[in-house]
Amino acid sequence: MSNQAQAKVVSPFLRGSVIYQLFLRPFTLEGTLKAATKLLPHIASLKVDIIYLCPTMVSDDDPNTQFWSDRQNASKLGNPKNPYRIKDYYNTDPEYGTNNDLRQFVDTAHRLGMLVILDLVYFHCGPAAVFIESNPDFVKRNPDGSVKNGPWHFPELNFASSELREYLWKNMEYWVQQFDVDGYRTDVEGSVPADFWEEGRKRIEKIKPDVIMLAESENPKAVLKAHDISYGFTWSTAIKNVFLDGKPASHLVEKWTAMRDKMPVGTLFLRNLENHDISMDLGENRWNRIAEPDLVEAATLLNFTIDGIPFIYNGEEIADNSKHYIFANRDFGGKYVINWALACTEKGSARLNFFKNLIAMRHEIDALQFGGTRWLASDKPNELLAFTRETEDQTVLVAINTTNSVLEATIQGSHSIADIAKVITKYGVKWTPAQDGSLKLQMLPYAYLVFNQEI
Repeated sequence: MSNQAQAKVVSPFLRGSVIYQLFLRPFTLEGTLKAATKLLPHIASLKVDIIYLCPTMVSDDDPNTQFWSDRQNASKLGNPKNPYRIKDYYNTDPEYGTNNDLRQFVDTAHRLGMLVILDLVYFHCGPAAVFIESNPDFVKRNPDGSVKNGPWHFPELNFASSELREYLWKNMEYWVQQFDVDGYRTDVEGSVPADFWEEGRKRIEKIKPDVIMLAESENPKAVLKAHDISYGFTWSTAIKNVFLDGKPASHLVEKWTAMRDKMPVGTLFLRNLENHDISMDLGENRWNRIAEPDLVEAATLLNFTIDGIPFIYNGEEIADNSKHYIFANRDFGGKYVINWALACTEKGSARLNFFKNLIAMRHEIDALQFGGTRWLASDKPNELLAFTRETEDQTVLVAINTTNSVLEATIQGSHSIADIAKVITKYGVKWTPAQDGSLKLQMLPYAYLVFNQEI
């Protein structure tokens, strides 16, 4: 039974958008806002709509490894500054530049037709956060009065404090009002009270009515009033399980169904292969380091055709294959940056064109933005993903071979779409429509087919 609550209404623009996650540390060798600003025309050339910028606020430089996360210690890079351990919420970290550099980044993105959302890390702060001494009640305390540290060994913020709430609400207003940012991604959203986010949204909407909120959680409460988009790791893990680990294609259908039934009706999900957590843990940038580009492109095509918001991570669009470390920067590790030279290679150029075509397809076809998803039955449910995206006057059919083997399969009940449809994009597939309305497919490994039918 589906969750009968209704998710908040999301704008048509957002439903049709594509998001690019930009993490400054590996984005350029310098790792600064100024250097990243110079590359914004490249991102704009993709026709991306929204840039999600990983934390730029001052991170804590406390060298005591007792208060570092397990991943931070395991990286052995020795960098005390974890971007998700904030010391000062009202200033830009000098590692990335100045507050004015951030303004120029946002202004440039806007001139190029893109919005910018920042990353809010409000569940915890750094042990040397600027307010702990002056406002000791801003953090949770143990019975003996010592600071309570959370699962990553960072002080947990105390949302029982009305003063803390006001401090953070003003912080949300500050970046929108003073820097013209367009919204926020909220780190570990479900660990912060829902009513805090709801009030925060109300306040920033008074400054910018079309503000965007992206929740890092699969929390049903998140999308009722405060957030527009939800994401966790269920979907990206299911894609990995099927395309890389050999689970049946039906596993993805099961996970899609479970996510739909858990969340309020109309929830808008983010669809990604990678993000900073997946790609930058200990350098296992697995999707872009695998040898078969066909596999990566089939999985990416799925994210651009299924319901939800397609998401591109730092260099995916040029098939970047360098190792990334979340804790590496120009002073620690140094070399772990996007290899932009790949854009000039045959592989990188081909991947760039692939992404440009997908984004254009996404923007041009209403059914891919607003259509409902209907899974189609086939005689090979373990290998073939088949579904339609449907509006009142348009149907798009998608078929993807999720395996590294040649596949012959029949989609049942495709309504003879193949007789009158326009092929939008395809790779490695031949098809034959049958008299009973089914569609017979012959597919190479990781082949795909996308039809568009105007009714």
